[in-house]
Amino acid sequence: MPKVRTQAAKRSLLRNVRRQRLNYITVLPSLITIINGLSGFTAIVLASKGSAHVLGQFTAFALAGYMVLIAMIADILDGRVARISRNTSSFGGQLDSLCDIISFGVAPAFITLKVLEHYLLGTGLNPVLETYLQRFFWLASAAYVSCAAIRLARFNVENEEDESAHMSFIGLPSPAAAGVLVSLVIFHQETIPELADKGTAFYKILDYVIIYTLPFIIIGTALLMVSRIRYSHVLNQYFKGKKPFAYLLSCLLILSLIIWVRQPALVVGFCGFAISGFARWVFRRLKQSTSSANEAIEENPQLASNPDDKNA
Repeated sequence: MPKVRTQAAKRSLLRNVRRQRLNYITVLPSLITIINGLSGFTAIVLASKGSAHVLGQFTAFALAGYMVLIAMIADILDGRVARISRNTSSFGGQLDSLCDIISFGVAPAFITLKVLEHYLLGTGLNPVLETYLQRFFWLASAAYVSCAAIRLARFNVENEEDESAHMSFIGLPSPAAAGVLVSLVIFHQETIPELADKGTAFYKILDYVIIYTLPFIIIGTALLMVSRIRYSHVLNQYFKGKKPFAYLLSCLLILSLIIWVRQPALVVGFCGFAISGFARWVFRRLKQSTSSANEAIEENPQLASNPDDKNA
């Protein structure tokens, strides 16, 4: 009987704690998080308009990509504001993940799907080929959304509250994966037309390369999100704590370069970050296999002898 009463008391206490968490939420970080989700929703609405020009110089696809970038800024700010004000909560973490799946899961998948359908379907291809291409595009986008949801759910389970533990991520973060896709869309919508206006024939090659490799890039980023490859936490590793004065000048120089040539800089930055983790993982695997082979040779020197010498 005492054990039963103890368990009932624990359940009652948990219910009261849950009610208290729902009754009191942090307003400012939650508002910033909701801006994240609304930016993703706006990106979806804009992408549905196709290549129509919005706000004069921007196409709807390019502006949708910029809305995802705005969602990334909001995603960075909400956690920082919550930690500075010491108002981190489980509610904020769950709300952040729900908004992230919209902005960094559904929105980039929908944008790239619409771009592929606009530029590859209805262009005189064989109807049977168009059907299979459309299915392939949909499957690639569906795989991306699924992997983004798995990535976010896994992060919620494995996440640690201690800020010092957030020096790296397991798997490509969903904002970075979304950045890879939308940066390519922005580059395709803004830089390639500029090259075409200048009469540069190189724009045709870039156009074909981006459009025809985009489905495979979608699948690649989806797999990197659910992989166990470790990626650096850029903000915590390179911007946290005290740094030399020259470090500030370097950051200002890089920021000025990004503003000056924003489309190529976005592509290089996001794609370089996605490739960097995979490249380090391959390098470590090769290094481990080489060291294992050397240890085996040291333990058994006969393995290093040439089989041809034995036959001779």
